[in-house]
Amino acid sequence: MKRSALVVFILGLAIQSCSSQLRQADISAIKNKYLDLPYASLSDAQKLDIYIPDKGNGPFPVILSIHGGGFEAGDKRDLQVEPMLNGLERGYAVVSINYRLSGEAIWPAQIYDCKAAVRWIKANSDRYNLDPDNIAAWGGSAGGHLSSMLGTSGDVVKLEDMSLGNPEYSSRIHAVVNWFGPTNFLRMDEQLEESGVPDPMIHSIPGAPESRLLGRNITEVPDLVKEADPGTYASPDDPPFFIQHGTEDNLVPYQGSVILARQLGKVLGSDNVYLILFPATGHGNGKAFYTKENIDMIFRFLDKCLKSK
Repeated sequence: MKRSALVVFILGLAIQSCSSQLRQADISAIKNKYLDLPYASLSDAQKLDIYIPDKGNGPFPVILSIHGGGFEAGDKRDLQVEPMLNGLERGYAVVSINYRLSGEAIWPAQIYDCKAAVRWIKANSDRYNLDPDNIAAWGGSAGGHLSSMLGTSGDVVKLEDMSLGNPEYSSRIHAVVNWFGPTNFLRMDEQLEESGVPDPMIHSIPGAPESRLLGRNITEVPDLVKEADPGTYASPDDPPFFIQHGTEDNLVPYQGSVILARQLGKVLGSDNVYLILFPATGHGNGKAFYTKENIDMIFRFLDKCLKSK
């Protein structure tokens, strides 16, 4: 197969994968919920859903669910939110957000929106019985990237748009769960080649999700690539991280997660950075991420970060 045809084929698979994520989660049994609340007014995409536990008095620590989809697809209510909703039985509120996708606005609109959502949560915490001092971001793929960006770039001025609301509040969060999120976009092709995975996605082309996110081919905008790399901002005041990635991921190379964990470990210490690699596991499509044992392990991490203070 010629390279151009292969590119089209691979991008088609990626789009298919994003589309499959649009199947909706069943939230009918959740009694205490508030749907489609606007956290900003610039775009119809700037809305969130809040799910509150049936038991307990609160205020409840918050899991901020950020969906994936190549920065161009996905939805706050699709199946990606289901692992996070396990938190309702464990004393966590879940806030699931939408953000402007790359077809509507290019970077840094996406992180602007995520940070605006955090500020909104803090500003409205009393109204919805949320704990503003215990917020964890959890997402997969693009959502893993944005969760990591929230964790490392708290209060980085150039990545805040205070005009979106609640400028008196900080966008800092208190824990991150990153599932197979990209890091340095410019290294992804070489890392996938090193992995030897079949049918690796090609990222250094204009039609790739990361190029569409940045508005130009990633090879032409290295400064923007650096700006969009969560490792750029790793510092001692970052929250604890829990990172998981499949070693057979042919869309987002696992090496990026290894490098991010190493960068974070240097400034946070090994006790605050957890990295687990799943062999024989692809881009979020392996059972390893969703087993009861793994979900329990993630919540033990969240309990340690958000409930043991």
